[in-house]
Amino acid sequence: MEPFRLEPNMPVGAYQTFQIASPIETHWRSATCEESGCEQYANGWRVRVEGLRPEDLHAIRTSGRRFRPVDVAEGETWLVFEPGQPCFKAATHKVPLGRPELFVVRDGDWRGNPTRQSYQHSSADAWVDHFATHQDKLAETIERG
Repeated sequence: MEPFRLEPNMPVGAYQTFQIASPIETHWRSATCEESGCEQYANGWRVRVEGLRPEDLHAIRTSGRRFRPVDVAEGETWLVFEPGQPCFKAATHKVPLGRPELFVVRDGDWRGNPTRQSYQHSSADAWVDHFATHQDKLAETIERG
């Protein structure tokens, strides 16, 4: 499903996009389950056996993680994993490096950026001032009709 968007009344070059960014490549690092505050690491987790592909069940059983099978009802078995061990998404955990965010203004909107101009402000205050000035200009334009 595509997100709902209002069609703009002006050309793409008449817009500016204001963004505060913390790119994964420069502002985050890989982390362990424990470092990232992983709930599955802290509390344990469970996986229902029925519906798993045979290769997934084999990967679970040979992963080295501690679990016990629990038969809940006929045809319903869960593998219950103990807390304190890496979850199955451990390779995707990230934590911030503590670097300051990037305060960026780009010409254009979601349709593109024809002029390729972009500004990176040196502080949040400068970005907020630019945003407020831009909002004031828009309000004046709307008032004039």
